[in-house]
Amino acid sequence: MRVVLGVSGASGAALALDCARVLRSLAAEVDLVISPMAERTLAEEIGPDAKARLCSLATRIHDVRNLGASIASGSSPVAGMIVAPCSMRSLAAIAHGLDDSLLTRAASVQLKERRPLVLLAREAPLTLAHLRNMTAATEMGAVILPPVPAFYLRPDSLAAVTAQIAARAVDLLRLAAPAATPWTPDESA
Repeated sequence: MRVVLGVSGASGAALALDCARVLRSLAAEVDLVISPMAERTLAEEIGPDAKARLCSLATRIHDVRNLGASIASGSSPVAGMIVAPCSMRSLAAIAHGLDDSLLTRAASVQLKERRPLVLLAREAPLTLAHLRNMTAATEMGAVILPPVPAFYLRPDSLAAVTAQIAARAVDLLRLAAPAATPWTPDESA
């Protein structure tokens, strides 16, 4: 089982690490592609060793400029792709088929091959352009998963929030039994 993990330059770098951890816990091979702004965001939000930590969880690391990488082709067998976090710039490029980097090309491959593509779109508030791009990507088959906390789980830390969102993203690939904590209503109420 092989999954592409794209990391773009939006805030929420911890989501990339948590997605990689969940994927590795499922024994998935992780093909990692990181944008230049994602490298900066990883360092600013997590620390100078964040990229190395993320890369240590990957099976293969691809240069974002290498449009000849295996994941740029539909003949490369992968189970799907997660972009965590997904910047509005990456979302726009994906929504409009601008395959100008390996990250956006790999996402387009998932859409053309009808494979799962989960975009953890990270921005607030949203402009009309953002919403239209989300609609366009959804109409092509992507799943837009804004990294919104599951408040009903009463998370006790930011780490718990990002871990739950990452588990939910991986669950949407339908690789294994769900890893995210489900909502369980109080039946006695």
